[in-house]
Amino acid sequence: MKFRTEVEIKESQRKIQVEDKIFSIGSCFASEMSDMLQLGQLQSLNNPFGTIFNPFSISNAVKRLHDAEFYIEDELISFNEEFISLDHHTSFDTRYIHQTLKKINAGIEEGNSFLQDTNWVIITYGTSFIYEFIPKNKLVGNCHKIPQKFFKKRLLTHQEITDSIYNTVLNLDDICKDDVQILFTVSPVRHTKDGMIENQLSKAKLITAIHEMLPQFENCHYLPVYEIVMDDLRDYRFYNEDMIHPNSQAVNYIFDQFGNAYFSEETKKFIKENFKINTALQHRTDDEKDPKYIEFREKLNRRIEIQRQKVKHRIFSDD
Repeated sequence: MKFRTEVEIKESQRKIQVEDKIFSIGSCFASEMSDMLQLGQLQSLNNPFGTIFNPFSISNAVKRLHDAEFYIEDELISFNEEFISLDHHTSFDTRYIHQTLKKINAGIEEGNSFLQDTNWVIITYGTSFIYEFIPKNKLVGNCHKIPQKFFKKRLLTHQEITDSIYNTVLNLDDICKDDVQILFTVSPVRHTKDGMIENQLSKAKLITAIHEMLPQFENCHYLPVYEIVMDDLRDYRFYNEDMIHPNSQAVNYIFDQFGNAYFSEETKKFIKENFKINTALQHRTDDEKDPKYIEFREKLNRRIEIQRQKVKHRIFSDD
């Protein structure tokens, strides 16, 4: 007898290998997945523009990364004694224009370089809603807590969403490796500030547009992350206290589902051991000269060295 509806990720014929590079972009859920990949010591780069949610802004970011097109002073605005880019997350804001540009353009340079060797791309859309900055008639990725009166909010049209997805895929196919695999997901995080009905409409538009575009590209696939949380983990015990964001238990469950479908057996073993090592690295002692602790660290260092011999890229560089 079953007591829940299970949603499975279809097993991929192509598998993620230990030396593969994985680029992710989109909502905060993309960042959580990237954090898990990095914890497993895979080569991963996430959100060079910071967290962004809608397909139009993600397409714009990928285009800038593809072209290695740096931002200039005229593209920034000043607000609350800081210089900001409306295409970027607030983490790029600084009090000095040259510092903001330096952070932004360093991200573009790093993203462009990483994408050229990328094997896998994970795109997580969060919403179909977008804001237009009235003074510049510009569609933005982030409002930076600028007063609402300076923006117009609307839903992206179906054509705008499909065009954004299509252009994103074209730019990624051009800059990434020839056999790059692109995985689309819809974030399970509910945008309750939009309204519950409006959030469902927003997610539905995203899911519809993705599935309409998938048949056009053999290297594009859909990961049912939204469906796993909504239909499989259909219980508030899998959410944080805000009742909106999936908690660590849910994230771990989704990551396991993803790994079972997409990781090679070698990658699964590699990540599993690295997770164990990371847990061991959290162990602290008041007496670092304790013989038992010294022996513990020596054994742990040997385990790390064995893992390092398996890959060419640097791992556990901060241990």
